[in-house]
Amino acid sequence: MSQSDILVLGSTGKTGRRVVQTLRARGASVRPVGRTAPVRFDWNDQNTWEPALTGVRAAYLVDRQDQPGSWDAAAEIAALAKLAADSGVRRLVLLQARTTGLVGGKDLSAGERGVRESGAAWTVLRPNWFFQNFDEGVLLDAVRSGELRLPAGQGREPFVDAGDVAEVAAAALLEDGHDGRVYDLSGARPLTLTEAAEEISRATGRTVRYEPVAHDAYVSELVSYDVPADYALFVADLVGQIRENLNSAPTDTVERVLGRPPRDFIEFVREAAASGVWAD
Repeated sequence: MSQSDILVLGSTGKTGRRVVQTLRARGASVRPVGRTAPVRFDWNDQNTWEPALTGVRAAYLVDRQDQPGSWDAAAEIAALAKLAADSGVRRLVLLQARTTGLVGGKDLSAGERGVRESGAAWTVLRPNWFFQNFDEGVLLDAVRSGELRLPAGQGREPFVDAGDVAEVAAAALLEDGHDGRVYDLSGARPLTLTEAAEEISRATGRTVRYEPVAHDAYVSELVSYDVPADYALFVADLVGQIRENLNSAPTDTVERVLGRPPRDFIEFVREAAASGVWAD
């Protein structure tokens, strides 16, 4: 497709900023948008939506159903997708999450329907948990403290590199052959949290251990830190998908799309350890 502007939502997030970098490296004209970006976009202010989409021919959308209080996120993504298609956007790539069934009472695939029905060509990306949750996300402080407390049991998760996800997103935005596809994106090795902690320990030279926590106890623990009860349940259910091995089977999608194997967790761990991000 032509190298017209490609809109990137969540352009400062784990995947979004990597999508921006990857697209620019491939010579694409990129339009990062957000509440503080030069081109403003605010989910809570629909007056910002249409100006952000003007002149855009493809868009990378990030579903925000995993954020606190975002119970109308599926309707919002559908409205944005329809507006995008009506504004001339020809291709939409939606980042979801690889989940099975309801999570905290939510069907996280609900947002996909609006994108599929928008009238634009579409691709849906469903990644497993990111490597980067350990060094720039929700698990960073736990790794630094030396203890991961989660209700994941000894379930396995084929963690995936956010950079690999970004490269797949860029391919779907720029290349033909990805329209109408749902891509489950994983790494090659399903790991328990115990194994992940052990690999981090070996790379850093300091002890990081995983402590399994019961589901209900974890919800209560989050609530005690003033996390809203409905969101605490959502997070516990999301982690519980690991415990139940619901998404533990690795996929070959990264290799099929990119023509190379996915990055391995140990590569990520060694690089993160060398950066000093986990130092006391």
